[in-house]
Amino acid sequence: MSFLQTFWDTLLLPDVQFSLGLTLRVLAITLVLHLFAGLGLGYLLSRRSWPGQGLLDVVVTLPLVFPPIATGFALLLLLGRHGWVGQWLESMGQNVVFALPGVVIASFLAGLPLVVKPVEVAMRELSTRHGEVARTLGKGEIEIFLLVLLPNLRIPLATGLILGLGRALGEVGVTLMLGGNIVGKTNTLSLEIYNAVFSGDFSRASVLSSLLGVVSLLVFMVLRKLSFSRSL
Repeated sequence: MSFLQTFWDTLLLPDVQFSLGLTLRVLAITLVLHLFAGLGLGYLLSRRSWPGQGLLDVVVTLPLVFPPIATGFALLLLLGRHGWVGQWLESMGQNVVFALPGVVIASFLAGLPLVVKPVEVAMRELSTRHGEVARTLGKGEIEIFLLVLLPNLRIPLATGLILGLGRALGEVGVTLMLGGNIVGKTNTLSLEIYNAVFSGDFSRASVLSSLLGVVSLLVFMVLRKLSFSRSL
């Protein structure tokens, strides 16, 4: 059987189709969350020093340097049924762990630093170069953000969003802990590769890994184009 036939047959499998659909849903939600969080947190971190700024920077950057499985375990303790946040959510009838919200949180946190940092750096540079000029012309902070910063953040923001989604797409550790890897419920595409390898189905693992590889190459090409556009 040719690889293309194997590829197509694998994509038609119910578990694979579910994982693809779930992954697209999670990425769509994560994109919206990253958009607002990237702009908001980037703006706060680019301002002059204020109380708590250092702590916020640590919290935002932590998923980038902390082991994903350890991050997932810490969140499991916090958001689980016996965690103080989890108990509060359960009292309101909300369930985060081993459900879609847990998978979204995992994807969101995995890509968050890669979205915030480019926006933060760009905002700091723009505030220094253009923000002071706008202030001397009597513009307020809201006007500066909307008329000066935001129009010049298209490429840094797009770069951050693509990097964040690329990181979220390949997330395993935090998703495994918070989502539980429940087949037909929380098994994303990356976890489906994990399941295929664990069960010895290397043909399915190869097909899904190839699919992720193609997506990664497309992400790289887009980033190269954005980088070239920014240098012009």
